[in-house]
Amino acid sequence: MRTKSQVSFGKNGHGRARAGMRHAAVAVGLVGVLALTACGANSARNDGGGESKSGGGKNGTIGVILPETATSARWEGFDKPMLEKALGAQGFDADVQNAQGEVQKFTTLADGMIAKGVKVLIIAAINSEVGGAVAAKAKKAGIPTIDYDRLNLGGSSDYYVSFDNERVGQLQGQGLADALKDKPGGQVIEIEGAPTDNNATLFHDGQRKVLQPLYDSGALKLVQSQPIDGWNNQKGGTTFEQILTTNAGKVDGVVAANDGLAGAVITVLKKNGLNGKVPVTGQDATAEGLKAILRGDQYMTVFKPIQQEADAVAELAVALANNDKAAADAFASGVSRDAKGKREVRSVLLEPFTITRPEVKRVVAEGYVPAREICGGELQAACTELGIS
Repeated sequence: MRTKSQVSFGKNGHGRARAGMRHAAVAVGLVGVLALTACGANSARNDGGGESKSGGGKNGTIGVILPETATSARWEGFDKPMLEKALGAQGFDADVQNAQGEVQKFTTLADGMIAKGVKVLIIAAINSEVGGAVAAKAKKAGIPTIDYDRLNLGGSSDYYVSFDNERVGQLQGQGLADALKDKPGGQVIEIEGAPTDNNATLFHDGQRKVLQPLYDSGALKLVQSQPIDGWNNQKGGTTFEQILTTNAGKVDGVVAANDGLAGAVITVLKKNGLNGKVPVTGQDATAEGLKAILRGDQYMTVFKPIQQEADAVAELAVALANNDKAAADAFASGVSRDAKGKREVRSVLLEPFTITRPEVKRVVAEGYVPAREICGGELQAACTELGIS
């Protein structure tokens, strides 16, 4: 992926575009950016993510299709309420529905929204194939589409909003490198995301930017790298256990692509008396991931302030709904490369952050995980020590 610019948002909600390979600053303003929604970060806010529609949108409806709830609670706990609020604040109904990991349901939901005539369709696809097919149908109907969080390779969406996913991987790789700096020749197992998810590829690319030189020099030793179909946590744990057994129970560090996979890895480490001794990476700053960090079972996670992503895609969608392509193009000033489609896609790419034990407080302070979800019991002393309340 080649990025010509990147937008980062501060607490005041204003954007700053960094052009010329992320460095030259150009101001980009956001209109109507909202305060953080403290939503109980890691539990879905309804019964599992069917559909919802905000009411009273005088300007029409913007459709959103989210991918699933089984492997990540972010879609219902974060994205759904934040998108509804961001779009509703600008006078649009938000028809937000979740495909529950089913390709056919994703297609059916899209067909319904296209038939209804949504102004814009925001797609967080299960895979690039279904995402690309939906975008093509919408385009034929004259409906603009935005790839949300995941770029659909070989697709036709003109815009893409996400975090800098290669940077996410770099943070994970650097986290593990830091944790193993005093362990020369440390043996590393990589448990990666779904091979059909372009983000998982970008995470891995970013990790390897940091770790491959260490593997090449012998500073660290790669035991095995294994992608996990569907980001399935149970399969991730089973796969990790098989690799660990094959390697005679030896491991010094684990790259886990997200907190769900990290939790599955930690369960296996506990069985082998290795939890707290083997650093494990993660992503998403979930309540379970943060608790594992406070316990010392997980070394780090990557925090992606999803409010920023929801606000950005809402801003872009509103411009497109208002037929203001010039404003949309100015806002999406980054570029992401779709190698399969041999094209460049206008992008808004946001900055992720490393969270180790001292930074857990930040996720709580910014309203993404309530202190009550991670403190209390055995972890109360750690929360008190870190000033988390």
